[in-house]
Amino acid sequence: MTVQHVIVGAGPIGSATASLLSAAGQQVRIITRSGGGPDLAGVELVKADAADAARLSELTAGADVVYNCANPPYHRWATDWPPLAASLLTAAEASGAVLATVSNLYGYGRVSGPITEQTPLNPNGTKGRVRVTMWQDALAAHQDGRVRATEVRGSDYVGGGAQGHLGDRVVPRILAGKGVQVLGAADQPHTWTFVDDVARLLVAVGSDEQAWGKAWHVPSNPPRTQRQAVDDLARVAGVTPVKTSVVPRFVLRVMAVFNQQVRELPEVAYQLEQPFVMDSSAAERTFGLEPTPWDEVLAATVAHYRTAG
Repeated sequence: MTVQHVIVGAGPIGSATASLLSAAGQQVRIITRSGGGPDLAGVELVKADAADAARLSELTAGADVVYNCANPPYHRWATDWPPLAASLLTAAEASGAVLATVSNLYGYGRVSGPITEQTPLNPNGTKGRVRVTMWQDALAAHQDGRVRATEVRGSDYVGGGAQGHLGDRVVPRILAGKGVQVLGAADQPHTWTFVDDVARLLVAVGSDEQAWGKAWHVPSNPPRTQRQAVDDLARVAGVTPVKTSVVPRFVLRVMAVFNQQVRELPEVAYQLEQPFVMDSSAAERTFGLEPTPWDEVLAATVAHYRTAG
């Protein structure tokens, strides 16, 4: 088939993006190492290593947009992202497709006040530097006229099976009536980004020329503290509120001995220890998008976990 859209990665955001495009009657190809992904009309699933530039260029030939929804293992960003990002740039240049990348807020580092797209990039760790380098390389290629590149950035993901701070460690316990332990601080304002809203902005920037050469923040609801978010989830789920406490630091140190992912947390711990608020007004104004209402976000999150058992 003639493929209009190529999505690299079939996680919550890649799958949500495929669902949007499929519903609009678009032809989509999803590339993953396993060949897995959602079973949707007009969606072709391909098993391939996207870090193989020659193979990726072959699979993206003639596409209108390439969506980078990949997410290497958290502890392997420094080794896995550079070749994958370089391959995506090569494929976008060869095909002439727009390169639309899903990113995050790590590149801004520790900041005071709301984060906008004009906040200076000043990463305070390896993962943030990886993300900044990826964007700077894509932006340089865009400015040289070799590709058309754009990037969407969200805060902590919620919904659709996203493995964030309102995910597996939290929602099943709320539904079971058990207390929840959160990381960092329970009462600092924090922005949460719905995975479906990431997909909506990603599709919008891929086809809108005014988006190219810029980064955009995903439309997100007003901030809620972790304690408020836990209480909100219990309310929307119709269950009794549960106690929210904070994981003691010494427990995290013990867990880090056995868990690679926990060892990676100190670099971004500031995001949960102080106010962490993202301003998404630019994207909302430019593309006419609004965040999904908070209670709908929570209802979708609860439904996902209830369906998953």
